[in-house]
Amino acid sequence: MQTPRYLVPFHPKRVPHFFTDVLVIGGGVAGLRAALAVDPRLSVVIITKDGVQQSNSYYAQGGIAGVFDVADCFENHVEDTIAAGGGLCRREVVEQVIGEAPQRIRELIDWGVQFDHHGDRLALGREGGHSHDRIVHALGDATGKELTRVMVARVQEQPHVDVWEHTFIIDLLTHEGACRGALVWNAQHGKTMIWAKQTILASGGAGQIYRETTNPEVATGDGMAIAYRAGAELCDLEFVQFHPTVLYIAGSSRHLISEATRGEGAWLVDRHGQRFMADYDPRGELAPRDVVSLAIVSQMEKTRHPNVYLDLTHVDPVLVRRRFPGIAEVCAEFGLDVTRDRIPVRPGAHYMMGGLTVDGEGRTTLPGLWAAGEVTATGLHGANRLASNSLLEALVYGLRAGQGAARAAARVNDTFRAPPVENSQADPHTEPLNLADIRNSLKSLTWRDVGVRRDAAGLTDAAENLDHWRRYVLTRQFADPSGWELQNMLLVAHLMTDAARRREETRGAHVRTDFPQTNDEHWKRHLVFRREEEVENVTR
Repeated sequence: MQTPRYLVPFHPKRVPHFFTDVLVIGGGVAGLRAALAVDPRLSVVIITKDGVQQSNSYYAQGGIAGVFDVADCFENHVEDTIAAGGGLCRREVVEQVIGEAPQRIRELIDWGVQFDHHGDRLALGREGGHSHDRIVHALGDATGKELTRVMVARVQEQPHVDVWEHTFIIDLLTHEGACRGALVWNAQHGKTMIWAKQTILASGGAGQIYRETTNPEVATGDGMAIAYRAGAELCDLEFVQFHPTVLYIAGSSRHLISEATRGEGAWLVDRHGQRFMADYDPRGELAPRDVVSLAIVSQMEKTRHPNVYLDLTHVDPVLVRRRFPGIAEVCAEFGLDVTRDRIPVRPGAHYMMGGLTVDGEGRTTLPGLWAAGEVTATGLHGANRLASNSLLEALVYGLRAGQGAARAAARVNDTFRAPPVENSQADPHTEPLNLADIRNSLKSLTWRDVGVRRDAAGLTDAAENLDHWRRYVLTRQFADPSGWELQNMLLVAHLMTDAARRREETRGAHVRTDFPQTNDEHWKRHLVFRREEEVENVTR
């Protein structure tokens, strides 16, 4: 079916208007850094779906990867990133981003971020896939929380930046082939048309499409969906990273158990207390995330148990409590002492490698639209992201997108006016829908058929179910975010499933049990999706 261009009816004579030079969609690290990069002579509006602290960035535990150890070098970090990326990283992007890491981290220190230290030196951790200690972290295991604290405070000091919290982006507004802003909604004012000279999309990922995920409730793929409907190009959507260790306790929320625990010596053991990672990879617990996630799922199946266990009981308890205070606190709520008890864990959807196609400055294929952070596919991560490269990417591309959008906005004539954009009312539906039931069914379907392991039969089943749901959900015009979120989730899940069906090989985080080998001859390329080519999507 053809994806609708706009989700709701609107007319410029019946909707309030707001004008700004630069519109930033998303309040995570990428969006905040973008806003801070805009020339203060220009006006900026940041839109956040929930409170400004509800983002994947805020919940990031591990840290930021950067070369600070004298035994390390940029080339080591580059090669580790490319090795994890399964042959789909863009080397020039990897080299540029990693080369900028020390500068971006020192900038954060200058702003007041309190990274952890050993004496007068930055404390450096190690995570899976890294050949050296290079993870800069804060508050032990709450780096994202510390970054968000400082960056939000800095944004609030900028008189040219306004933050609209609890505001939902329904769609990007386009006219004559360019992005002109966005149609937004909040409970206080209803719909508003925000006209912007340039727009930056930094809306994060889509983990909530899956039943098991580390992502907060807001991560429903809205940015990818609105960009696709507006005509921007998306790619690499089959590559979803599943974090190996998510706290698994029936009835509880899923909580990330940082990979840094394994960097400090934690073991993975099965229900019988046996370490098993060496059976799957010589790097053991410090293999890249795609390897560890697949090993855990295989071991769960072998032992007929719903999870494995993370074991820190042999590690110095003083170190454990100092290094992982947040994890210790969460586990304590369920009667677990991380220094004495094994922690039940299993994989969960964590990060989208795919997203909007952008160039080295964060410019998308849609004029007037820029993007940064998890919503993009920059070429840094390829088929599998190396741990702690995501906050780094958000900082680097947030800066570039903010600077680029500001330069472009400054060139737009000051007499910028609202173009004539509208969308008509669709025929009403009388049959009510249980949106929560469809959403839960979607999340279970993707976890079962488009999860850590995939095959043609499961992907075909997923595609057929998604197509059926899309036919009667996407044709409706809902009046609040519960409906719009579901429509966005269905669209992104459809594209992810389509990409996973097409890629008949195993590469990085995309594991096809019916095509277990990597096939560079046919598949060392990118699957690309554009709305105007829905009948036949392409590769490049």
